[in-house]
Amino acid sequence: MNVVATAPRTIDTAAMQPVYELSRVSKTYARNQVQALDDVSLTLVKGSFSSVIGSSGCGKSTLLKIMAGLIPPSSGRVVLQNKPVVGPRRDIGMMFQQATLFPWRTTIENIVLPIEIRDGRAAAEKARERAHELLDVVGLTGFANVYPNELSGGMAQRASICRMLITQPAVLLLDEPFSALDELSRDMMNMELQRICAEQQATAFLVTHSIAEAVILSDHIYVMKPRPGRLAEVINVDLPRPRTLDMMTTPKFGAMVDYIRGLLDKGEAM
Repeated sequence: MNVVATAPRTIDTAAMQPVYELSRVSKTYARNQVQALDDVSLTLVKGSFSSVIGSSGCGKSTLLKIMAGLIPPSSGRVVLQNKPVVGPRRDIGMMFQQATLFPWRTTIENIVLPIEIRDGRAAAEKARERAHELLDVVGLTGFANVYPNELSGGMAQRASICRMLITQPAVLLLDEPFSALDELSRDMMNMELQRICAEQQATAFLVTHSIAEAVILSDHIYVMKPRPGRLAEVINVDLPRPRTLDMMTTPKFGAMVDYIRGLLDKGEAM
């Protein structure tokens, strides 16, 4: 496995305590004997932002579901904060392509919903102060009592970010969270996501089909081969933080996008 460029931060990430570790993870769906993943290993360290990219059907979604504890691997080891992942956990935050806010609940009621489900209404009420703080973080001050149909697509996704962060998860798993937005809104939300992750010192893992999105957000990009999904290469993104949209027009950014596109074009030959 080749590694290009250098680590983007001044800290030595190799010396940091791993937050999430996958070791030789494989997945075969028994009904039709389709092997979705084969021998995937990766490590996420605290505060890092990583992405996985690959062609459709290469196993990206399966990988994310295993990391979220939604499905078990057929073999291999999945560990979060030194504890095996054997099902959904409160220290795993998940964000999907759609905001999935309940239309009959206000913004703040949607945000505290995970706590209400797990710990009851009294705990949810206590969490409202934290929810208001998160609304301030994502730029939704004053929208606590607004219903989802009164929010734009980007605002609804910001509320979803708050809902993901309210339980203070150890890792954020992001399944193309802004793919339904227009290009301008998507770029703006990616910059917001970068800022929020930096402020919260969050460890994030993103599934995306956009090479440019992966490069502008990530410290590390995992490039996957076609099915069965295997890691072909890890790209370390050598761009300073905070990232800006202007960086997307630089030769260095363009060269990195072209390099990853070249890898994906090779397909099985990687």
